[in-house]
Amino acid sequence: MTVTRLTPGVVTHLSVGQEPTMATQRLLRLMRTGATDRAIARELDVSLRTLNRRIARLQSMLGVQSRFQLGVLAAELDWLAVPPRAQAVGE
Repeated sequence: MTVTRLTPGVVTHLSVGQEPTMATQRLLRLMRTGATDRAIARELDVSLRTLNRRIARLQSMLGVQSRFQLGVLAAELDWLAVPPRAQAVGE
């Protein structure tokens, strides 16, 4: 199955299962907190340059121009949903 998303002048195709990866979801959740790029990079244990490349890759993949658009589209695609917590043994 492929999800097709129309944005101004851009059509993006995403194969189900490719995105969002766990790393993408973690990045988006950190961005949602309003943390600075430096704090997010530190939390992900990557350089600022790597962080900015990852964000740019997501923007390009989704056909958006800004981080705001990235957040809105990620929410529309339900990429920000927190997975259910695994039940611990004995609960």
